[in-house]
Amino acid sequence: MIRVAVDAMGGDHAPAEIVKGAVAAVKKSREIQVMLIGQKELVLRELEKYPYPKDQVELVQATEVIETGEPPVNAIRKKKDSSIVVGMNLVKAGEADAFVSAGSSGAILVGGQVIVGRLKGVERPPFGALIPTEKGVSLLLDCGANVDSRPSHLVQFARMGSIYMEHVIGINRPRVGIVNIGAEEEKGNALVKETFPLLKECTDIHFTGSIEAREIPHGGADVIVCEAFTGNVILKLYEGTGAVLVGMIKKGLMSSLRSKVGAVLIKPALKDTLKAFDATQYGGAPMLGLKGLVVKTHGSARAGEICNSVLQCLTFKEQQINEKIKESLDAKEQAQENP
Repeated sequence: MIRVAVDAMGGDHAPAEIVKGAVAAVKKSREIQVMLIGQKELVLRELEKYPYPKDQVELVQATEVIETGEPPVNAIRKKKDSSIVVGMNLVKAGEADAFVSAGSSGAILVGGQVIVGRLKGVERPPFGALIPTEKGVSLLLDCGANVDSRPSHLVQFARMGSIYMEHVIGINRPRVGIVNIGAEEEKGNALVKETFPLLKECTDIHFTGSIEAREIPHGGADVIVCEAFTGNVILKLYEGTGAVLVGMIKKGLMSSLRSKVGAVLIKPALKDTLKAFDATQYGGAPMLGLKGLVVKTHGSARAGEICNSVLQCLTFKEQQINEKIKESLDAKEQAQENP
């Protein structure tokens, strides 16, 4: 079984939605064991609402909670019995194969690097989020971890993202694009201009050049590389625009008797189409490049996203993504030592 530690206390809707999502995950797969971490009395109260396979769910006590507004470094240092720190330590000790949390992004970022630790050779682990596109999904990274990145960081993002898309999503030779304000190579800020030629020189990725923001929803690249400030803005705008469009469509369909009749006729097809653009169905954002798997979900995550994030860990571990990233980095290091 894959053992997934789940932060039951993190997020806007904890512990109710977290527990509900974890229960849904173990019901969908017999290959997953969930370790719900948090204040046992509160977690158990939610857990008792559902029938579930008892052998697949374990409660782990954690008396403290790291709040979203707390300084991440101090919180990780001082709150040793928080659900995030306890979960990270389970991964570090090998008692859990993965950790999923909707809690403080900063604390997860710090804890991932300080407690779980980076793979040898990884400069900055990025958050990688799958986003829906016209052609399926693309991986956007970094979308929240490293606001100030260097060109070498972005090159590593591209390599790790390519491994993820090939082995988790099944895309052969995934196309890599760097976010830019134009297609021309000479455009962009200093970071993009410095990174572009480095990506062109990489023989182990399929670099296709710059990608403008408007091409992202059309599936212009499979791996979309940028620093975290740009990535987070793209991700949040993406989600906000999607929510507004869905709301406007629903409102329009209910605006008159004729539209309501039409809504009944197109409902099945429309439901499938809108579902394809629901980012929550793809789970959370794994932090690539760590010694263990850490997945960050939205702070507003509901049960469906938690469930998908837990199931996502199964694929990640089965495909040995961390091992493949390590192999790729080792091969690159050997090539540099023996040109």
